[in-house]
Amino acid sequence: MADLDTQAPQAPSGALSFGMVAGEASGDLLAGLLIAGLHKRWPQAQGRGIGGPRMAALGFDAWWPHERLAVRGYVEVLRHYRGIVAIREQLKQRLLAVPPDVFIGVDAPDFNLDLEASLKNAGIPTVHFVCPSVWAWRPERIEKIHRSVDHMLCIFPFETPLLAKAGIDATYVGHPLASTIAMTPDRAAAREVLGLDQCRPVVALLPGSRRSEIEHLVPRFIQAAQVMQQKQPGLQFVLPAIPSLVTAVQELVDAQGAVNGLKVLNGQSHPALAACDVTMIASGTATLEAALFKRPMVIGYHMNWVSWQIMKRKKLQPWVGLPNILCQDFVVPELIQDACTPEALAASTLAWLSHPDRVDALQIRFQQLHQTLQRDTATLATHALEKVLGA
Repeated sequence: MADLDTQAPQAPSGALSFGMVAGEASGDLLAGLLIAGLHKRWPQAQGRGIGGPRMAALGFDAWWPHERLAVRGYVEVLRHYRGIVAIREQLKQRLLAVPPDVFIGVDAPDFNLDLEASLKNAGIPTVHFVCPSVWAWRPERIEKIHRSVDHMLCIFPFETPLLAKAGIDATYVGHPLASTIAMTPDRAAAREVLGLDQCRPVVALLPGSRRSEIEHLVPRFIQAAQVMQQKQPGLQFVLPAIPSLVTAVQELVDAQGAVNGLKVLNGQSHPALAACDVTMIASGTATLEAALFKRPMVIGYHMNWVSWQIMKRKKLQPWVGLPNILCQDFVVPELIQDACTPEALAASTLAWLSHPDRVDALQIRFQQLHQTLQRDTATLATHALEKVLGA
């Protein structure tokens, strides 16, 4: 991408100006919730950087779309490395040319921590929203966080004491999704919105939001759906895809052959989770969303072989999925890499449909988890920012 003009409009006198980077669909959602809170405290606040449609709808000036950073896996990152580094350098220069009052990195730690270190060294206060999972992967990041971040906003309660041991200021703000997802989702209403039969079981297929994820997982998920349909013909399937990848997802679905009753949705992941009886889902933030919707799930994940060999050596816990990590138990199945076969995905998903007692017990665990994570995130985050800014 060509260099952009380094000049940016300054915020009105007395208004908060903030830089922000959110690197994918889940980051756009989290950032949008945070921006809404900032506007309550600073009505004329102006943000600029990298973001998605939710942020743009709140007046955020996105110099690059968040999809440019939505890459997962070591090999996949290497393929896009030069382009991502070029974006980061251009963004850094633009922020240094017209410094914001604060920079807030939303997730995307591989991109944001290096950027935050440069901005912090230049005297710009830095805040990071969503602690990198040093408790699950890559504990060496803790020193990098210390160098890069003035304050960490944590979405899980066990993170703040861990960071405190490393001398990093942090505030537990709860998980924003816990306040936006109803404690008791309305399944019937969601099915009506999506045009689904109220009386037939619904399976939601969520193969991720990154192109690399959907290329690995859509074929497996669709083949699993075909197996399930053979065994239980009355099933309905919904597959929400982020708007920018709907065409790519539909092409991958079509390449696998027909699945009767399958709907590829333009977005609408939350209605899909509210409507479903069970979900087959990629490891990531979406698994926590599924837990907050109290839906049983089967977590599947597959990536480039080299990326997997590197990642599995950095794994610190026996779990990959957030619901299992937070519950410290295998409350839902995880089928990762070689175990992520269509047959195994189908069998594990159908097992939930035939064991309602297991579903009931899981929903109780997920309700307790929901209550733990439910806080006034925007207000708590704003109070933390006030301390950082001395406002």
